[in-house]
Amino acid sequence: MALEKAKGIVSENSVVVFSKSYCPFCKDVKKLLGQLGASFKAIELDTEGDGNEIQAALYEWTKQRTVPNVFIGGKHIGGCDTTTGLHNQGKLVPLLTDAGAVATASA
Repeated sequence: MALEKAKGIVSENSVVVFSKSYCPFCKDVKKLLGQLGASFKAIELDTEGDGNEIQAALYEWTKQRTVPNVFIGGKHIGGCDTTTGLHNQGKLVPLLTDAGAVATASA
């Protein structure tokens, strides 16, 4: 059930951050996405009634146990290091743009 819920959330949103409200790495990723003007859905696993089940399902699905667990355009990206690494390489904004999460600048 939790896996179906997680996959549903990912398929319905261009960017999803499975997060915990107190996690500093989660805060960093959400702040970065906000600074880039990306629209994203944050699921705070520590405040969801079935957060532990969702986190276990995410591990089963992605083999990543930790948060943040980031998905862009339905694809698993990874955690904080991967997301910030993509940004530092100039690859995050194109991914977000392709997913429709950031508006393209009009000329």
